[in-house]
Amino acid sequence: MSDAVTLRVSGLAKATLTVEPQSSVFTGDSVTLRCAVIQSQNGWEFLWRKDSNPESTEAATKTINRVKVSDGGEYSCRARRRGYYTDYSEPVVVTIYKRPKPTVTIKPAQHVFRGETVTLRCDIYSEGVTSWRYSWYKEDSTSVFSYRQEHTLSSVTESDAGKYTCRGSETEGSRRSQKSDAVTLRVSAPRAVLSVSPLNWLTEGDPVTLICEVHSFSTGWTFSWFTLTVSAGHYDLLSDSSRGAGGNYTVSSAALKHTGVYACRAEREKPVYKTQHSNTQLLWVSGVCPPVSLIVSPSRTQHFTSASLSLSCEDQSNSTGWRVRRYTDDGRLEDCSSLRRGSQTGSTCTFSSTITSHTGVYWCESESGEKHHPVNITVHSGVILESPVHPVTEGDHLILRCLYRHTTPANLRADFYKDGSLIQNQTTETTITTVSKSHEGFYYCKHPTRGESPKSWISVRDKTSTDSRSYKPMIIGVTAGLTVTFLIIVFLVLLWRCRNKGGRSQSPSSVSQQQNKSQTSEQNQSEAGDKTLLSGTAHIYDSTDAAIYATVDNDISTDGVSELSELTYAEIELKSTKKQKKKKENKENKPESCESFYSELTLQTDRGAGSSEVTYAQVKKKCPEEKRSVPGC
Repeated sequence: MSDAVTLRVSGLAKATLTVEPQSSVFTGDSVTLRCAVIQSQNGWEFLWRKDSNPESTEAATKTINRVKVSDGGEYSCRARRRGYYTDYSEPVVVTIYKRPKPTVTIKPAQHVFRGETVTLRCDIYSEGVTSWRYSWYKEDSTSVFSYRQEHTLSSVTESDAGKYTCRGSETEGSRRSQKSDAVTLRVSAPRAVLSVSPLNWLTEGDPVTLICEVHSFSTGWTFSWFTLTVSAGHYDLLSDSSRGAGGNYTVSSAALKHTGVYACRAEREKPVYKTQHSNTQLLWVSGVCPPVSLIVSPSRTQHFTSASLSLSCEDQSNSTGWRVRRYTDDGRLEDCSSLRRGSQTGSTCTFSSTITSHTGVYWCESESGEKHHPVNITVHSGVILESPVHPVTEGDHLILRCLYRHTTPANLRADFYKDGSLIQNQTTETTITTVSKSHEGFYYCKHPTRGESPKSWISVRDKTSTDSRSYKPMIIGVTAGLTVTFLIIVFLVLLWRCRNKGGRSQSPSSVSQQQNKSQTSEQNQSEAGDKTLLSGTAHIYDSTDAAIYATVDNDISTDGVSELSELTYAEIELKSTKKQKKKKENKENKPESCESFYSELTLQTDRGAGSSEVTYAQVKKKCPEEKRSVPGC
């Protein structure tokens, strides 16, 4: 009899499904699914199902390489052998996430200055990962220099500059992020940047602010202010520099003395650092009516290349002591004669053929170094704007044209702009019938095919300041009248004070003797005054030698007896500061000379021959001069 064989009958077999390395992966990763039958012998065939899709027959192991988001879903499997099917396995959900890409940030900024502290930070945003391990790389190196999310660089130098990247890997898993985009760190020496608000071109009385900045997020800077002597390349610290320590140096009312080249510098304590001097800014302050005018021919601020140009200094007295000089954007100070194709004859600068390098600020400078009437000249090869050289006055008529040398006529049909805004389009000229302060600004024109002109600043002068110059002679006359009135009041007050000092008056003869000692002409007038004083009246005596006497007699009588009155003498003497000169034959054809006179007030009382008080007051006599017409005056 054979050996016994045991038949064991169990319940329906069931397949099991496992996934490696994990059910949640990133795009590009690989995932392996394994289907098995517990306590099973060989010979099984495996059937796979994803979501509600039909079954497919495959091996027990299913591997998906470089997974995509579409590979995600619910997977299950079962086994089949000789017509026998196992139950389905428990489903496994495979989740595919887009592989995250880290973001690198640099604080306080990507561009920092030497000595500052910089923090590099790596951020990774992804679902399903709660903890990351970070790796930092510099440039193209594969070496990791830090495993922290934030890495700090203290007191950076130029060697710390470069491109930085980071990558993350799951702390408790196998997933890894992409490599971040490179972020560049720049390290340089701090630099102060100087700007002007609102404009570099000023008229006396205008406000202006110089602004010094260090362009970064760093703080704690203190600023110093300087003027630059261009010829010597020397910086002079402003005496009131400390009031601009916060970064703004403001002049509330500009004066001629504020004309110059300015610069600033910044420094801080932590970390200690001092910048180099900033870029320079030229500040021009023009007088309301300067003594000299820069005459430009052709009379406009913009000029064509390969054209002739003349700049001439003309003052009110036909002086020849002026010369034309130029300042360029790069800080060079030059004489006209040193410029290419330029020559200086007397007070006139001439260019035989202009070139673009002739662009710059031109002004008139005296032999003593006075600078007046700056004009910004631009030389351009294309379209130019025809605009006035000198400031226009409120109420004036202004016409702007767009010119091009290769067309006839030269003025183009173009668009005109003010401060970047279109004011008139497709016209040969734009007209402002009544100029106001609001019309001040930068103007330019633009042609659709010829191009755009450079910008020109048009300055508008207050009408009130212009009108006030017309009243100047009248103001001088009124001032002189008020001065004389003031002297008369002083004279009367002094008379009143002397009269109230008391005492008997000095005899007229004594006064006459006292005057004889000082001046013979005064004696004659004093004696004449003695006789008249007995009547108790006050008289004014005219003097042929510019001395004026005033006597005041106050009679006091008792019981019909007339006593000597209190007597006060006041002497006003006008003394010229110039010596008398012989009259020339043609004197009547010359203007009257301007002199200064002194008024000498002598107060004398009856208390002794030497009792007198003298007061001097200087009165200047101004004579009108023949003045040349200066534009805008």
